[in-house]
Amino acid sequence: MSKVAEPEPAPDSEAGDSFIESLMDTDLYSMGAWFSDTNPELVDELIARSIEIEERGLRAWSSEEGVDIEEAFRTLLTGLAVRYYKSVAG
Repeated sequence: MSKVAEPEPAPDSEAGDSFIESLMDTDLYSMGAWFSDTNPELVDELIARSIEIEERGLRAWSSEEGVDIEEAFRTLLTGLAVRYYKSVAG
């Protein structure tokens, strides 16, 4: 007769909360929170552009869009920060 596997115990709630709090204590999180709070109407557009940059590549996107490569990088980084913020904050 086979024994039914018992579920593993849930992770310690306090440890999980502490870990999530540590994710919020980063520059990337702060940058994403700031942009989301000050420009909520631009969040979806920014995320879409940052995904395009990831898919097409920084140089290619910059060239094809006629955007300076430094501006393209800032767009990518800010988009990543907003996505990070949204994933941690919920």
